[in-house]
Amino acid sequence: MSTSFSHDHVGISVTAEDLGAAIEWYSSKLGFAVDQRFDSHGTTFVFLANGDAKIELMAGAAIRHAPTDDVLTSMDPSRLHHLCLAVEDLDAAISQLGDRGVELIGGPMQIAEIGQRIAFITDNLGNIIELAEPGTWRTGRQN
Repeated sequence: MSTSFSHDHVGISVTAEDLGAAIEWYSSKLGFAVDQRFDSHGTTFVFLANGDAKIELMAGAAIRHAPTDDVLTSMDPSRLHHLCLAVEDLDAAISQLGDRGVELIGGPMQIAEIGQRIAFITDNLGNIIELAEPGTWRTGRQN
């Protein structure tokens, strides 16, 4: 018997001082809403949701990294590199985000091997977020 997995959420560590700004950024820029908020073991946990996408913000002691401004130079094999949010129309998403003051750090670009178009942004703390249109690897269809 093999175990089957599905995605539940991505957790992002933030400082207590940055928690409010992070909630505001994900709410105003990406349309996420607070689903749950609670304190446990000296840490504040905030679960944000938008459709099936969920993000967990964990406010406690965290190491701050300098914001990332270029996806191609941001590779570090010892950390989570990015989270990916699926969008139906990448161009429309980029346009809406631009209207909200969110700039791209990569793309848009076509990845022929998976038949997918992607682009990259960062949140207010420098965490990288990939935006991806459905591709052949997700839909099973050939483009």
